[in-house]
Amino acid sequence: MKKAIQFGAGNIGRGFIGAVLEQAGYHVVFADVNATVIDKINEDHCYTVHVMDVECVEQKITNISGVNSTTDAVIEQIVGAQIITTAVGVVILPRIAPAIAKGIAARRAAGVNEPLNIIACENAVRASSQLKEHVLALLEGEDKAYCEQWVGFPDCSVDRIVPPVRSENPIDVVVEAFYEWNVEQASFVGEVPQIAGMNLADNLLAYVERKLFTLNTGHAITAYTGCMKGLKTIDQSIADPQIYEIVKAAMQQSGLGLVAKHGFDKEAHFKYIDKIISRFKNPYLKDDVTRVGREPLRKLSAADRLINPTLTAQRAGVETPDLLLGIGAALHYNNPEDPQSVTMQARIAEIGLKAAVAEFASLEADAPILDQIVAAYNEVEKRLN
Repeated sequence: MKKAIQFGAGNIGRGFIGAVLEQAGYHVVFADVNATVIDKINEDHCYTVHVMDVECVEQKITNISGVNSTTDAVIEQIVGAQIITTAVGVVILPRIAPAIAKGIAARRAAGVNEPLNIIACENAVRASSQLKEHVLALLEGEDKAYCEQWVGFPDCSVDRIVPPVRSENPIDVVVEAFYEWNVEQASFVGEVPQIAGMNLADNLLAYVERKLFTLNTGHAITAYTGCMKGLKTIDQSIADPQIYEIVKAAMQQSGLGLVAKHGFDKEAHFKYIDKIISRFKNPYLKDDVTRVGREPLRKLSAADRLINPTLTAQRAGVETPDLLLGIGAALHYNNPEDPQSVTMQARIAEIGLKAAVAEFASLEADAPILDQIVAAYNEVEKRLN
């Protein structure tokens, strides 16, 4: 039987990628450090994906097992796998790279001359390529040559909202109906697997940026403006007329940047924006604004969902007042339970807003956008009152 290893047995791992692979006929081995989740997977050998949308559906996921990702057991599983996927967060990729590198070396030692494809399903540009660099840095000689010959690292973009909803069964998961998993076809090694729900893409960067500049940008701005108004969930926030106006305009401004960069059809892309906003309105998900807004420093980094689309649009000659308001709202995010929020607010207080933003976003101290962000930081409070 085909085997897939899913690093990360959290909500995304169970509710999206792991479920898609199991439905495609793979035995899915979930690898995680959370002993409670792994033990429950091995005890029950099943869980339920609750698809909560206009039509509610239950999917039983049964062909599964679990393994602690820090033990040699995961290396043994890698020897017999055809595909490895991750949903751990891009900052965790260096931590799982040693286990993957050891697994690849074990495959060579066992004489496994069959392709293995590793797909990092993270909210980041070219996450699989980043993981490949970490893995190759840990391999030498014949093991490294074996990896280059037999192991592929296709990049991908992923899109599904999976909020942390508590269920009676702790490994059940709630998801929206919509999902996209676009994977770069040319980077597979060996025969490309045919997996229902996995879209093979040629121009992956366009898909990655379409998702990042639309779903992620809109989601983040909805969360940060919602926090400023004291709202608790994404559906509550997008229902607020002031927030809706800012979010939709910001997504259209980022969309015009994408139209200029990738040649998207403007009308089709604006319909895609409307589809994304309709997903934010889903009342079944109860997606908390603090979950979506967490780690603001990562979201304010140069390549991520706020600064990147704003600069891309501006380079195309697009005015970006609402994208700037979204950045301003992010800088107001003050959550004592979020270490990055605490760091962000402390840094702003220490060196001032303009210098802090330049530091967060890796911008030159005299970058014109900095004064625009400072103005938007002050303006967004007025707009939301």
